[in-house]
Formats: sequence, structure tokens, C-alpha cells
Amino acid sequence: MEKDVAAIPFPNEVSFLQSSPKKPCINPQTGYGSAIGHYGEILQGVFVGADDHTHRGLVTLPCEVLTSNATFTPDSHIATVVEPAFKIKSRRAAELTLEKCGVTDWGGCLTVHSNIPESWGLGSSSCDVVATIRAVANAFKVKLAPTTIAKLAVMAETASDSIMFDNSVILFAQREGKIIENFQNSLPPLICLGFNTDPTETGVNTLSFKPAEYNWREIETFKVLRGLLRHAIKTQNSRLIGHVASASARINQRYLPKPAFAELEQLVSTVDALGLAVAHSGTVVTLLFDPQNPSTLSQISKAQTFLSQMGFGQTWQFQSSYGQEIFI
Repeated sequence: MEKDVAAIPFPNEVSFLQSSPKKPCINPQTGYGSAIGHYGEILQGVFVGADDHTHRGLVTLPCEVLTSNATFTPDSHIATVVEPAFKIKSRRAAELTLEKCGVTDWGGCLTVHSNIPESWGLGSSSCDVVATIRAVANAFKVKLAPTTIAKLAVMAETASDSIMFDNSVILFAQREGKIIENFQNSLPPLICLGFNTDPTETGVNTLSFKPAEYNWREIETFKVLRGLLRHAIKTQNSRLIGHVASASARINQRYLPKPAFAELEQLVSTVDALGLAVAHSGTVVTLLFDPQNPSTLSQISKAQTFLSQMGFGQTWQFQSSYGQEIFI
């Protein structure tokens, strides 16, 4: 295996921050930003980039009912403070964004509101950070490209999800803030039935979780899955999306196993779901269904009955492409 991305330092942080994208507004006003969460990953592993090196990368399953909203009120007389105070990654993101915008003589009051449970693998900290970056930039009327937001997010929290890219599916190097591949389209519509497999709801600390050390067979499998995902997105093949997600979830069982995984795979077959997706560094699982299948609602009802019998009582249902919550 070639040099892993975990050993590659973030390139030129100082020069990146000092290259302001645009002259900021000299009379800033309160800025606002928001970001959506996700419900685990369609695919996660290591992939060869354009530089011929292997990079840790992922493709997230977006969920627009999970949101963070940030408000930033600039103040040149104080350092940056955040409410709630424990959201230190968001405060760091605000400071980095001020530096990137060329206004280091400003601080301000940052407030972050989120409906995303922490440590479940739903992108809670990434949502907070991206919403914060957008709010600070908005306050100074600076337009930041998604690639710039991605780099700032990684600098603020070490690893980030790809939620700053709104328009197409991205294979994202989560510890570098770089695009490995842009699939140039959105996911096909999917109805998702999500649930938490951790009865304690304590979740997983992503940064303290040791990154997976994939073997050569798994790395070769990721090559195949990447090609299948590319084809699935191009052709809007929801069944193939489910196949890729299930295969990636199966590989992840070696590194962060989900309870009753064999039974969950059997449930996919029993209710004729498209597949299942998991949080590769969290505790949630999602069954994927085709919204164009007239039997989908009855399939979901049947799946909820089985999940309840397995001890996974509470479920969340949403449509990934549009974020419309159908049932809680």
C-alpha cells in the first residue's frame, strides 16, 4: 500500500490562510450560515487519487432534516466566543475563517443551534463547523468556495464530512479536505429508514477512534465499489447504490462492528430493501428503499416490525434527495 493520507500533513496552512479570497466588508453585520447532516456513509475506505497516492475517502448519505444553524455577530473589541461554550471546534472554525477573510482584528459572538445527536455518526461537528464558516464569511460579505470551506473545516476539526458540497456526490478525503472524485450528479431518490444500534446512545468519539487499517483485498474491493458507484450515480440506479452501501458496511464490520449485522442483512432480503448503509465511525444504520416502488411503504412497515422485535425500536424515515421527513 502506498503512503497513507493519515501521515500526510495538511499542505501550506499558513499560506492558505493568508491568501484572502476577496477584500472583506469593512462594515460587517450579523452573519448567518447553515449546513445539513448525513446518516452515515454510502462508501468509505481508501482510494487512489489523481496524484497516484492512496487517500482515505468517503461518500456521505445526506439527510436534510438534520441541521446546524450558526449566527455570528462581529465585534472588534472582543475575542471570539461561542454559545454553547463546549462547541470549541466551531469557535476554532470562526477564528480560522476570520483569518482567511483577512480580518484578524475582529472577534465576535457565535451562536450555534443544532438538532443533531452527537457521536452517532451523523456529522454533528462537521455541520456546526460548516455552518459557522458560512456565518462568519456572510458577516463580512465574503464568498468562500466549497473547496475553501472544506480546507477550513478540516483545519478546525481534523476530519470533516463532505456536507459543504451541495450540488453533486463527492468522494471526499475527510482528513485532507480535498475532492478525490466528483461524480457530477446527485444520488437517485432514496427512502431511508434509520435507527441507532447503540441502546446507551453514548456513540463513538470519531477522533479517538483508530482509523481502519484495510488489507489489500479490501483496497482492491474499494476500487470496484468506486466504479460501481460512479455507474450507479450516472445512471441513477438506486439498486446499485444499495449494493455499494451494503458492501462497504460489510467491510466496516472488521473495524467498527454493528450488533446483529447478519440479521440486518437478512432483513434487507426479507423486506426487499435496496441495501443498508452504516456510519463507519458511528452507531447508526439505515435501510435503503426505492420511493418509486409501489410496495415500499408496506416494506418499511414490515421492516419496522422486525426492527422492533430485534430491539431497535425507534426509527427515523426520510428521503435523502430532498430531506423530507416522513415519519418519526
